[in-house]
Amino acid sequence: MIKKEFKIKAFQSNLLIILVLMFGFLGNLKADYVLIPMDASQTNHLKAYGIVFNHLTQNGTAKWLLNYKGGSFLVINDTKLDNACLVRNVRYQIITDSKAIQLVDEIEASNTNTAVINLEKAPRIAVYTPKQNLPWDDAVTLALTYAEVEYAKVWDVEVLQGELDNYDWLHLHHEDFTGQYGKFWYAYRNQPWYIKQVREMEALAKTMGFEKVSEEKKAVARKIRDYVGNGGFLFAMCSGTDTFDIALSAEGIDIAPTPFDGDPMDADAQKKIDYDKTFAFSNFTLITNPAEYEHADIDVPVQLDRINEEIDYFTLFEFSAKWDPVPTMLTQNHVSSIKGFYGQTTAYQKDKIKQSVVILAEAPGRDQVKYIHGNFGKGTFTFYAGHDPEDYTHRVDDPPTDLDLYPNSPGYRLILNNILFPAAQKKKRKT
Repeated sequence: MIKKEFKIKAFQSNLLIILVLMFGFLGNLKADYVLIPMDASQTNHLKAYGIVFNHLTQNGTAKWLLNYKGGSFLVINDTKLDNACLVRNVRYQIITDSKAIQLVDEIEASNTNTAVINLEKAPRIAVYTPKQNLPWDDAVTLALTYAEVEYAKVWDVEVLQGELDNYDWLHLHHEDFTGQYGKFWYAYRNQPWYIKQVREMEALAKTMGFEKVSEEKKAVARKIRDYVGNGGFLFAMCSGTDTFDIALSAEGIDIAPTPFDGDPMDADAQKKIDYDKTFAFSNFTLITNPAEYEHADIDVPVQLDRINEEIDYFTLFEFSAKWDPVPTMLTQNHVSSIKGFYGQTTAYQKDKIKQSVVILAEAPGRDQVKYIHGNFGKGTFTFYAGHDPEDYTHRVDDPPTDLDLYPNSPGYRLILNNILFPAAQKKKRKT
C-alpha cells in the first residue's frame, strides 16, 4: 500500500516537473522573436509586408529595423506568424528574446544610418478607383492584393460625402482630376470604353450637382486636399499625382478645352493658375492642346526611343535613419538603383518641384525625379511617377502584371513601404 502511494506521488511529482518544463518551454517560445530579413536573401519581399501588416491588424506590434538588412522586421513569435511565413515562402529566422534585445540595442547605439521604428497599428486603407473596369491596371491594387492586404474602394460619391474620414491612408493612381478623361480623346475617342467612361462620368457629375465633369473632379481634389490637411496619408502614382496638383491650382478656372466639356477654356487660364494651392509642383505651364497626351510640363517629355530600357534606372537617396526616419522608411529596399518604367506621368521635371518637397529618388544626370514626399497641414503626401514598376511600357489593354513572377520587385517594394509608414505614427489622425 505504501509502495503504491509512493508510486502515485512519484508520478504526480514527475508530472508536475513535466508540466513546469512544458510551460517554461512555451513561455520561452512566446518570448522568442521572428526576424524577417529584407535584404537580397529574402525569398518573397512583397508577401513579407503583408505578413507584418496583417499582424498589426490583429493587435500585434512589430519593429522596423531601418537600414538593417534592407529594412528588416522584428516580430514577437507566435505559431500563426511562423505558418504565415512558411506558407508564403517568406524567409525568416527565429531568434531568442535576449538576442532580439541585443540586436535592437546594437542598432540604436550605432551611427545615424540605422534606427528602430515601432509599428503599432495598421492603417485603414482606401483606394480611389471607379466601380467599373478600366482598360488598365493599378499597380497599388495589384501589390495590395498580392501581399494580401485588405483595402476599401472609394470613388467620387464617397469622397464628396466625407467618407474619407473613415480611412487613414488613401491611394490615387491613373486618374485625371482636371476632368479631361486622361487626355485620351485624340487617340481613343471612338473606342467603346472611352465613350462609356465619358457618359458615366457626365451622369455622375450631374447626379452630384455639377454641370461639368471638370468641376466635379476639381471638387473631389479639394476634398482629398482637406483629408490630407486633417492628417491623412496620401500616396499617388502616375497621372494621379500631377493632375491632382493641377486641379488644385485651377480652382474656379476653366482649363478644359472644348472637346472635354463642350465650351472653350478660359483664355487667361495660365495667368490665373495659383501655385500656392498645390502640394508638390510649381511654375508649370498647362498644355492645352487636346491632341497632346500631357496635361502640363511637370512630366518629362519622354520618347520611347530616348533611352535604352537596359540602362534606364533611377536611384534612391540615402537618408539618416535617426535624423530622417520618414524618408528612410519610404526608401527601404534591398537595392539602391531601380529600373525605370513609363506611365502617362513618367517622371517629374526637377525645376517644377517645390523646395519644401523631399526628393526620394531621381534619375542621375537627367534632372528627372521619380519619387517625392512632403507635408501638407497635419498630413503627408508621397508621389511616385510611372504606371507599373514591372511593365516598362504598360499600355491600354495590356494584361495585368503577374506578381508571382516578381516577388522581390524593388519597384513594388516602394509602394508597400507606404502602407506601413502610417503604422509608425503614434498620434491618431484627427478628423
